[in-house]
Order: sequence, then C-alpha cells, then structure tokens
Amino acid sequence: MKKISLIQKLEVYKKEFHEISKSIIQPDIISDYKQYKTLLKKYSKLEKIVSIYEEYKKKLVLLEEINFVLENDSDTEIKEFALTEKNKILENLSSLERESSNFLSSKKENTTEDHRNAILELRSGTGGDEACLFVEDILRMYTMYFKKSGWKYKIIHAQKGGIKGYKEIILDINGEDGVYGNLRLESGVHRVQRIPKTESQGRVHTSAITVAVLPKVKDIEVNINLSDIKKDTFRSSGSGGQHVNKTESAVRLTHIPSKITVECQQERSQHKNFEKAISVLRSRIYQNEKEKRLKKISMKRKSLISTGDRSVKIRTYNYPRNRVTDHRIHKSIYDLTGFMNGNIQEMINFLKLFEKK
Repeated sequence: MKKISLIQKLEVYKKEFHEISKSIIQPDIISDYKQYKTLLKKYSKLEKIVSIYEEYKKKLVLLEEINFVLENDSDTEIKEFALTEKNKILENLSSLERESSNFLSSKKENTTEDHRNAILELRSGTGGDEACLFVEDILRMYTMYFKKSGWKYKIIHAQKGGIKGYKEIILDINGEDGVYGNLRLESGVHRVQRIPKTESQGRVHTSAITVAVLPKVKDIEVNINLSDIKKDTFRSSGSGGQHVNKTESAVRLTHIPSKITVECQQERSQHKNFEKAISVLRSRIYQNEKEKRLKKISMKRKSLISTGDRSVKIRTYNYPRNRVTDHRIHKSIYDLTGFMNGNIQEMINFLKLFEKK
C-alpha cells in the first residue's frame, strides 16, 4: 500500500472521528440514548485508527529528516547512527501499515455483511426431548441478549417438541448495531451436559442442538426465479385457535435447484407466511453460496472460527460445573447462570478478538 494513498484513506476516518467528537457532546445527541450509544461505539473504533494515523505521520517526518542527514552529512559516525534509526523507523512504519490494513479490510468486510440484520435458526439434535428443551433454553438466552442489545425479533417459524421445548424455531432479528456481525460466530453445534428432569438416577446426559445464523439479504442481492420454487400449503400446527384448523395458512417453499426447504406458519395470512418464507429462503441461498466459496479457500484459513460450519461442535454448556466452554478458542466462563440469562457479549468479544489474530 503506497504511503500517500494510505494517508489519504486514513484522513477520511480522521475527519469522521472529529465530526463524531463534536456530535457526542451535543445535548440533543446525549438525550437520545440509542443514537448516543451508536456514535460512542463508532468513536471508540475510530479513536484507535486516528492514533495510528498520527503516529504514522510522525514517523514519516522523522524518515524525511534522517534521509536528509544520510544524503548531506559527511560525518561517518552520524550517518551510521542515522542508518540504524532509519531501519527502526521503517520497521515501525511497516507495523503501522499492517495495523491500518487490518482496520481497512475489516471496515470493508463490515460494510458488506456485519452491518446486516440476521435470521437465527435453532434445531434440536441428539438427545430427544432433552434437546428440544435445550433449544428453548438457548432461545431464552438469545432473546435476553437481544433485549440487552436493544434489538427486536419476530418468530418466523416454530415447531414444538414432543413434550416441551422446540424441535425447530426460526427468528428474524433486527437492530442498529450490526446484528449479524455479533451473532455470526454462534453458528455450529451447541452441546449441553446436565441431569434431565426425567432422569431418576441423577445421571448427567449429553444432548446437542444446532445454531445457524444467516445474514438477511435483499431481493436485489439474491434473485429467486419463482418458477424454481415449489409451494405447498398446509394447516398450521401452532397457536391460533380455531383459525388454524380451518385454513391452510402455513407455507412450505422448496427451492428446486438447491433443494433448500423453508416453512413458515406463524402468521394467520398465507400471503404473510409466504413473504417471510421467501426472506428466509433468500438468506439460506445466499449463505449456501457463501459456504461454497469458503470451502474453496478453507486451506488458507487459520481456523474454523468464522466458517459458519454448522456440523462443528463449538460450545459446551456444563450445568454441574456451572461452566460454558467455547472449544474454538478454549475459553471457559464459570458463570453459566449469567450466560444463560443473556450475558454472552464477553464470549462474543473473545471470539472476534481471536478471529483477528
């Protein structure tokens, strides 16, 4: 990256930083909690890159001065010292360029995906009724996290378990702070180790569920040909009183080329269920194509942390030891109760930090 070009790019962020600095002290901004919180997050992120920018400019000035000494001074000892200092400055500049490059590339990536809203899919796996109960527990964990984050969610599709809990549940999540960027590393197999309520002898059982986080995409990004979709309607099995027994409002869509199937039965209107199902189908097709691309470059990746591979066991929730462990980063938190009450941001932050290494 050319030095002049880099400075020009960083100056854009410096300008944005100063604009935000002026904004966050304005009374009308301070009184608007959501806006103030959003600007404060941007301020913190930009503060670091502005610090790098200022340091980078100082090193360039020093480099010019040392080059002048090397070209014009005749004293051998001074020139030797200047050459040593020049090498140090070049190393510093190279390090600052790498940091800047990482920031710029992450900004570019965030522009394409991390800022998006998300579709969250939870499905029971091994463990029968206990897995269905754990889906319900994880659903509660996430919805409490959404509340803490100021996000809104709607249930798109829900399939009840045999006794309690859910075999499958799909949520549409919307917020202002990069929903997908925070949730995308949650995709994978979540395992629970605990004594089920139905266990009479007090033995610890292991069950598992799968979590899939999909970025929400617009119709202009994924063009679905309606002739490629098979539509089936059926009577909803969910709540809704007498209505669900009289009309076939539930919708099942099958995308023939990819064989992806989506169901939606939460709305009373077949038209609304169709719209929601199309939204989920679009996200799944988008994610499917993305995963195909990632597989092609998987050998170059450092870890599975950001592949979104739903077959990989990523986390264990151990109730007897009050511990939650993320196996990708070997991080354990000994406050499972708090974690299940939505306090998951610490783990998400560790995952993001590890991903950048």
